[in-house]
Amino acid sequence: MKKMQAPCCSKCHHTNESPCSNLIECRVSGPVCHDSPDCNSIRNEALNLIKRTKVEKPVVYVGAGTCGLGAGAAKTLEAVKDWLAKNNKDAEVLEVGCIGLCVEEPMMDVQLPGRSRISFGRVSGDKVENILNKLFTGNIPEEHLLGQFKLEGDGNWQNVPEFYSSSFFKAQTRRVLANCGEINPVHIEEYIARGGYLGLSQILKAKTPTEACSIVEESGLRGRGGGGFPTGKKWRFALEAAGEKKYLICNADEGDPGAFMDRAVIEGDPHRLLEGMLLGAYSIGATKAYVYIRAEYPLAIKRLEWAIAEAKEWGLIGNNILDSGFKLEIVIKQGAGAFVCGEETALINSIEGKRGMPRPRPPFPAISGLFGCPTVINNVETLANLPDIFRYGAKWFNAIGTKNSPGTKVFALSGQINNTGLAEVIMGTPLRTLVFDIGGGIPGGRKYKAVQIGGPSGGCVPEQHLDVEIDYESLKAIGAMMGSGGLVVMDETTCMVDLAKFFMSFIQRESCGKCIPCREGTRRILETLKSITERPKTTDKRSSLDRFKAVMYMERLSGVIKDTSLCGLGQTAPNPVLSTLRYFRDEYEAHVFERKCPAGACHDLLDFSIDADKCVGCTMCAKQCPSGAIMGKVKAPHYIIPDKCIRCGACYDVCKFKAVVKE
Repeated sequence: MKKMQAPCCSKCHHTNESPCSNLIECRVSGPVCHDSPDCNSIRNEALNLIKRTKVEKPVVYVGAGTCGLGAGAAKTLEAVKDWLAKNNKDAEVLEVGCIGLCVEEPMMDVQLPGRSRISFGRVSGDKVENILNKLFTGNIPEEHLLGQFKLEGDGNWQNVPEFYSSSFFKAQTRRVLANCGEINPVHIEEYIARGGYLGLSQILKAKTPTEACSIVEESGLRGRGGGGFPTGKKWRFALEAAGEKKYLICNADEGDPGAFMDRAVIEGDPHRLLEGMLLGAYSIGATKAYVYIRAEYPLAIKRLEWAIAEAKEWGLIGNNILDSGFKLEIVIKQGAGAFVCGEETALINSIEGKRGMPRPRPPFPAISGLFGCPTVINNVETLANLPDIFRYGAKWFNAIGTKNSPGTKVFALSGQINNTGLAEVIMGTPLRTLVFDIGGGIPGGRKYKAVQIGGPSGGCVPEQHLDVEIDYESLKAIGAMMGSGGLVVMDETTCMVDLAKFFMSFIQRESCGKCIPCREGTRRILETLKSITERPKTTDKRSSLDRFKAVMYMERLSGVIKDTSLCGLGQTAPNPVLSTLRYFRDEYEAHVFERKCPAGACHDLLDFSIDADKCVGCTMCAKQCPSGAIMGKVKAPHYIIPDKCIRCGACYDVCKFKAVVKE
């Protein structure tokens, strides 16, 4: 780690005790004077080397975030190092975070001296040698080519598209994700060279905590963790609350299925989060801050620990930060992965060493929170927006987005979509743009059915609302919610009743059990959903009527849960059921009255048979059948014994001749 340099400049006699106007960048670029044109050119040259707009020796970047490692990036890294050693090449190998295009992992970029950085996708270990052989001889392997990061002037590769010009990135506006995948996350100089900690420096020099809160209020930043509460207003409550000690908590307990935004930001750009926490703590008068993060994020924790150690080494965390008199201690608190600990008061209980269960409110945490002191809880994305707000100003931030929802929002695209990954778009962007332009639409030419947005507590957005603008109010009006940014896309093969059952099972399992409406109400809803997605034990008309009444009761019960649950998680627990009932009631009716699943996803309601004209007697279905329900001789048509069939669907999945029919 690089320590502070002193003196700053012998020419103008700036020292750490009497710093120049750009002290932080000065410590990165070395002993040069920022008030002299000659020294400034030296400084800019040093910063360009750190930012790698030019390199003195080859650099190989490998996307080594959790998604990249899951796709095989560790083998890619090993292959890169083996090739460099084998060919006696002196090159730097960097592990960077996820750039957002997860569908192309593992990703590898190469930058040669005098050339722009060029990116390749789906580079498994066995593909490395061919790519590097060609590149180091001046040729471009087109098979895995994604694009180049163009430079000003000479050095760009001919006939290679710009990396960010692809359909995935073209509709995005990257602010929170600006550095992810581009910089070395465990190298503080790279973050600073791109303007990092400059906002902190400006605020500590020129603004009081009250003025800092006013900047955030003017920006219109709203909490990106779910509810969308105005961040500046929350800060103001805590700042004005009585108390000698105050706390800031970063909520990194990302528990929604399909959500991985916070993890990617911490893994790819941890200093952005730390700067946001420093700014937040200064604005509310906190001297201690916690990062509450689930233990299932080991890589994020590792990189955050490294970043905190770097920031301490540079005097950016600790006592008398940047000679301002401001001090802050940052502690990482690992959670056990309980979904309920994403709720503010349950999270506070967990940090205090208690069971993660919500507290009645009021008092709200901003008045009485951690250890009874005024406390502000912001999630990762909220805090990651702050460095730019304080660096460029409130008007810069709210110049984009909608009137009540300014700025950008990061979404995790998953499910049945071509381009899985992270996307950051301007608030007010139509959902259709996110799904079809950035996400690339539905694979296999299948039809779009719905998007589950906002996690288990969110709601489904059907095709008729695809053009809804992505902001807090618009989504709420159609029965959905922004949530933290998880976005799961579903096609026509998805059963919406089964989907509601999946989310209700998750919520019921994760309920802390403190209040009866959530604990027992979600259990009763889950039992009803199971009863209509499983084959009925009786076939009389009364059983259908009972099942129909159960669905009607489920709708009423959802209202009771929303109105009487203790915390926000319980109050939003019925949303998946209510939104699917609102837009896909016909599927519920088919399950109840016809005992059929229109999407063919609820296997227990299906009947399987074999088309004798298509069956060639390969015996694969019989070999895979766990209940021995398939009979037939080799090279002769097979058949299924209905009474023995358990409707697992194994025969349907394994048949290469599409002879197995489900209906």
